[in-house]
Amino acid sequence: MDSNKKIGEKVKAIRESKSLSALEVAERSGLSKEQIERIENKQDFPSLSPLIKIARVLGVRLGTFLDDQTELGPVITRSTENSTKNSIRFAGDSVSRGNMEYFALSQDKSSRHMEPFFIDITPSKEAKYDLSSHEGEEFIYVLEGSIEINYGKDTYVLQAGDSIYYDSIIQHNVHAANNSAAKILGVVYAPF
Repeated sequence: MDSNKKIGEKVKAIRESKSLSALEVAERSGLSKEQIERIENKQDFPSLSPLIKIARVLGVRLGTFLDDQTELGPVITRSTENSTKNSIRFAGDSVSRGNMEYFALSQDKSSRHMEPFFIDITPSKEAKYDLSSHEGEEFIYVLEGSIEINYGKDTYVLQAGDSIYYDSIIQHNVHAANNSAAKILGVVYAPF
């Protein structure tokens, strides 16, 4: 959960270094000023969509908010390093939802254009899912369980071993299917 706090701190530090107010970032990103302030004050942990919008406004890669180190060469993440202390929990557009826990697989790699994650998805009590969109593409491979993806007007159910690759500019939502947990490998590409 410390990673969640770092995201808010980094958003605020980068915003201030660029002499932008929270209101200016909100207006340019299409988010509310209150949402920007909640993120910066560590009260709200954004989903990827708002975080990508903020990154674009600030002129940084999405990974800038997740980086701790800068490694120019290859980065290896050992299976023993995938623990909850290295995880990031993103909420959906609703503050109460935090049903996806991300384990970054490349946080030490500088200048990357892809963000690979192992993602644990727990079932949500919500029956209706908010769709979001952002520039770029996403690839998902289901490792365990099953997931449901709302993509535009279509719905897809994927089982362990299935994968999907889609343009993330189309409104979408990924969540656990059949009211049971799932594990996926997800790769997000957000052009800069």
